[in-house]
Parts: sequence; structure tokens; C-alpha cells
Amino acid sequence: MNNFTHLEQPTGRVIVVGGKEYLFFGGTSYLGLATDQAYASIFIEGIQRYGINNGTSRNNNVQQAIFDQAEEYAAKRFGFEASLLLSSGYLATQFLVRTLATEGEVLYAPACHPSLWLDKKPVATGHFVAWANATIEYINHSAQTSFIIVSNSLDNMRLELYDFTVFNRIDPDKKIILLLDDSHGIGVLRKNSISLDKSSVQQTNIELIVVASLAKGLATDAGLILADGERIKYLKRSNFYTGASPSSPASLYAFVHGEQIYLQQFEKLRYNIDSFKTHMGSGLNAVANFPVFSSKDTGLYARLMNAGILVSSFPYPLATDPLLNRIVVNAHHTKADLDQLSHAIGIY
Repeated sequence: MNNFTHLEQPTGRVIVVGGKEYLFFGGTSYLGLATDQAYASIFIEGIQRYGINNGTSRNNNVQQAIFDQAEEYAAKRFGFEASLLLSSGYLATQFLVRTLATEGEVLYAPACHPSLWLDKKPVATGHFVAWANATIEYINHSAQTSFIIVSNSLDNMRLELYDFTVFNRIDPDKKIILLLDDSHGIGVLRKNSISLDKSSVQQTNIELIVVASLAKGLATDAGLILADGERIKYLKRSNFYTGASPSSPASLYAFVHGEQIYLQQFEKLRYNIDSFKTHMGSGLNAVANFPVFSSKDTGLYARLMNAGILVSSFPYPLATDPLLNRIVVNAHHTKADLDQLSHAIGIY
């Protein structure tokens, strides 16, 4: 079997290894922006304007304009009062959980991404709905008054969209910070939006904070925090923000100035998702408007490889569990690609 762990090429629509071409239905570049030539041109324009990187902290007396511009733009684009950008999603999530942990008891949902962990893997297990109901009961009967609920916005592996309206049942006298990691959904599930309807969790006692790695669907090496204005002002006083070098100014320039390309790619992705779903059959698991499809068919990976198709395949959630195949449709796939995938899976 070919080794795909030392590639000297982009992980785009096609990967060539050992002289053989494989259609690539994997990764997290859902919108295809990471290998889109028009988007790359804007990135290069950003390099020419701002240089390759900027190794100074955000409180330096000499600043490039793109950083403030990108934060103002991100807040407006995703419907929040304010935003904060750091060099990676991991840094942003660690910054938040370590800061917020001083404000109340931290309660983790099942399957939280490791970047959200404080020190070790949280004990939360089971299905999200059962966990959420138990958490509400715990909060409502607790003598404590402040809680930080930490969760992914969706399960991008076993494929489930979470319903956070359940937390509206929490006692209004309890102060709740709802911290959601939307790395896989932001700008992908809903156009220029986070994964969930913000108004659905806007109870007066619930403060919503969204964190995301922009390196996935939006092809931007940065971590984004979205929150209300006062929260962002507070976070910007932290040494996490002022002491760390920012993300690439060229990457943020492309993020700000490449929205029209994003919109075109979003429509292409939605079309490809809908086209593939019309022939999907019952053997794959999926959720609405998300370009990932999973299967527990242990023989699927080998069949797809023989047909010249490469997908992600690994045991999940534990190393002893059966293989989980993760098939990702992106905006650059063609109708012929989708037909080839469907035939190889055995859909038609």
C-alpha cells in the first residue's frame, strides 16, 4: 500500500503517489480555498504588501493595519460585536479555557477537541443529548452559580449537529458561559456564518463565545474568537494576546479580500453536497449541508483505493474500535469525480 505521509504536493483534488493518481476525498479544505489559484493570487498580493510574516506582538508601537482590519471584518462577517485573532486555533482555545476557568466550574461535553482540554481528557462520555440533559439538572441543583460549558459545535467524525437550545432550560439565576469550538462549521454549514443560529442561545444569563481555527474551511492560519465587545476588550488585555506573534498578515489579507471567491466556492460546495446526496444511499452517515460522509464499512477503504480514490480511514474513537471512513466532498470536485466516487462505493 502506498505511503501518503510524506507528500511533496498540495492535498488538493488529486494526489499523485508512486506514479498513480488518486482522487482525494479527505482533509478539511471543504471549500477548496487552500488550493484555489484565484485565492492564492490574493495571498501573494498580501505577501507583496505586508511581507511573509510579522514577528512582533500586538501591543508593539509599530503595527500593520491588516490585523485590526481583519478583526473588525471577522466580527461583522460572522455577526458578533467584536473578534480577536491569534496565530492558531490551538492557541485561541487554550487561551479561552484557561482564562474562563477562573470564572466558574468548567463542564465539558462529550468528544470535545483536545485543544479545548485544560490538562487531561475530560470524563464526559456518551451521547450529547443525554449529557446536556444531565448537565442542566446538575447546574440547576448546584449551589454554585457560575459555569462554563465547553463543546464542539458539531461532531465532525460521527456526524451530528448539536442543539444548544436545550440550555435555555437552565435556571436564569445561573451565570453561563457557552464556549463553542466551530472550527469545522464556520463558513461551511451556513454562508458567512457560524454553524448555529446565534439568537437561539441568547438568554440573558448565557454568554456565547465562539472559537474557531480558520485553517480548515477558510484556509487561513489563524485562531478566531467571537464574542461581545466587553469580553473581547478584556481578552485583549491578556498576555496571551499581547505576548504572542500574530498570524501571517498575508493570510489575513486573503481572508479579508477573498470573500467573493469564498462565496463562489460556497455555492459550488453546496451544489456538490446536494449532487452526491442524491445518490448517497443508506450506507453513509451525513448531516444537512456538511460535506463529510462517514461509513463503518471496514472494506470500503480498500475498495476505494483500488478505484483510485483516497479517503481518511482510522479506528475511532479508540484505537481498538472498528475503522471509521471519513469521505470529504469539497468545492473543487467535479461531477465526474462524484460519479467515480459513487460507483466505487457501490451506490450506483
